[in-house]
Amino acid sequence: MELKPDETRQIEINTEEITDVNLSSRVVLFNDDWHTFEEVIAQLIIATKCSFEKARGFAFEVHVKGKAIVFSGSMSECLRVSSVLEEIALYTQILT
Repeated sequence: MELKPDETRQIEINTEEITDVNLSSRVVLFNDDWHTFEEVIAQLIIATKCSFEKARGFAFEVHVKGKAIVFSGSMSECLRVSSVLEEIALYTQILT
C-alpha cells in the first residue's frame, strides 16, 4: 500500500511490559566435600520449608548421586530457594 504525500499511517506502540516470571523451574543442589549432612539438612529446611525427613532424603540423594532436584516452582520462588541455600556456600543451579 503506497501512501500519498498528504497521508500518514498511524502505528500503535505497545509499551506494556510483562514482568511476571512464572516459568516452571527447578533448583538443583550439588554435592560438595565440606558441608556436613546436618548443615545441608538445616539449610534445606529453611530454604524449602520442607520436613526434616524430606530434607534428609534430599541430602542423601545429593551425597549418593552428586546432585538432586530439591525444589520446583516459579522462577522467583526458585531464585529465593537458591539464594537461601547459597547463604552457606552450597552450590545450586536453576533449570527451566
